[in-house]
Amino acid sequence: MNLILPSRSFFLLLLLLPLSAAFSQPKVPSWVAEVGARKFSFNNAIFPVEEYGARNDGKTLNTKAIQQAIDACAAKGGGRVTFSPGRYLTGSLFVKSGVDLHIGKGVELLGSQDINDYPDMDTRVAGIEMKWPAALINIIGQHKAAISGGGLVNAQGKPFWDFYWNLRKVYDAKGLRWIVDYDARRPRTVLVTSSSDVVVKELTFQQAGFWTVQVLYSSYVTVEHVTINNNVGGHGPSTDGVDIDSSSWVLVQHCDIDCNDDNFCLKAGRDWDGLRVNRPTEYVVIRNCVARKGAGLLTLGSETSGGIRHVWATDLVGYGTGNALNIKSAMTRGGTVEDVYFNNIVMHGVGNVLQVNPNWNPAYSYAELPAGYHRDSIPPHWTKLLARVEPKSQGIPKIKDINLYNIKASGAKKAIHALGMEVCMLRNFSLEKLDIQAISAGKISFAKDWKVKDVVIKAEDGNTPVITDSDPIHL
Repeated sequence: MNLILPSRSFFLLLLLLPLSAAFSQPKVPSWVAEVGARKFSFNNAIFPVEEYGARNDGKTLNTKAIQQAIDACAAKGGGRVTFSPGRYLTGSLFVKSGVDLHIGKGVELLGSQDINDYPDMDTRVAGIEMKWPAALINIIGQHKAAISGGGLVNAQGKPFWDFYWNLRKVYDAKGLRWIVDYDARRPRTVLVTSSSDVVVKELTFQQAGFWTVQVLYSSYVTVEHVTINNNVGGHGPSTDGVDIDSSSWVLVQHCDIDCNDDNFCLKAGRDWDGLRVNRPTEYVVIRNCVARKGAGLLTLGSETSGGIRHVWATDLVGYGTGNALNIKSAMTRGGTVEDVYFNNIVMHGVGNVLQVNPNWNPAYSYAELPAGYHRDSIPPHWTKLLARVEPKSQGIPKIKDINLYNIKASGAKKAIHALGMEVCMLRNFSLEKLDIQAISAGKISFAKDWKVKDVVIKAEDGNTPVITDSDPIHL
């Protein structure tokens, strides 16, 4: 299917016309007004990176010079770190409390393509805590900090994509699909971790080596007016847009994401290690955003161990996105996905409008040590993924109280693909005012207490969704 996509300037005009005006609107929870960075301001002091030796030639490695400007700004009570127009090559930078790292218009921050310029640190990646390279820009254990400016952060991630795909060929042949994502060390673009009152705004990010913006173990964070172009020069693996990971009180708004994995994604830990940490993602608002290529306009999971709850996603548009709402987990993951509202959505070309799979991607989701490997001589992160969840019942995820309102989708491949399991019933879904044109109506299994009102599915095959092992659902 060929899609004619409007320009991003057209999309920004579209957002000025609220979708909610054309549809009914569920009651907005009171907590929605409390999300995002709380009001704060920066000192007026300016710290130009050129005064600390940075060069804008696109070739000189400026990591030390830029970091010196950041450190001086923090030491003198905070302010704004600025760049003259030009191109600045750098490795990992660490933003401090009271600092606004202002990458202004006409500035291009270039990520180093040498993994050694990203020091290893203790972090969480893809649901487990382990050593992993620092991001290009990090805010770690800080408060009242920002990354802003209107410029371009070009992570130059293609060598890291190539490294992953080459390693993947080797690992797949050895029965190690489940660990390759963790052994292929690639830098994230922005990491906000163990921090509060942080703003990431008015920037364009390009060609992430791994996830683009990860908000981890943090609270009161705002990500707004961010554009992500990761499908430049290819299609990189795991180039998620915005990942909210075991964090709370987060606001994401007015963002435009084109990537090769999940566009907006909520996570909360994987398997034994995620259950050990047991930190939820909760009180999250995503509004007035667009997803282009990518695996999910809104994805919940697959890391669900700490639980994902209290999610308000509204006034969103997708163009050629793999899924509209995608809920995925595994039978060793545990956690509960609940109290989710997905409202006022328009999809132009989509794989599945609603996809739910608690037994997602077994080759990746379930760790099994092949013959020839011994547990006493494998890396610690391998051991974490191999740790069994006991009792097994603790690993069974719960998915309930999911609400979809006012969704219009054209050019879909499948309307609904919601496959529960006997031990993981999909409970209390509410579908109201859905208008879906699709090739196939899809399938629902192991569903209980679903409520359906004003749902129209126009399937080219003339069928209605196949419903099995479920309460009666009248679609």
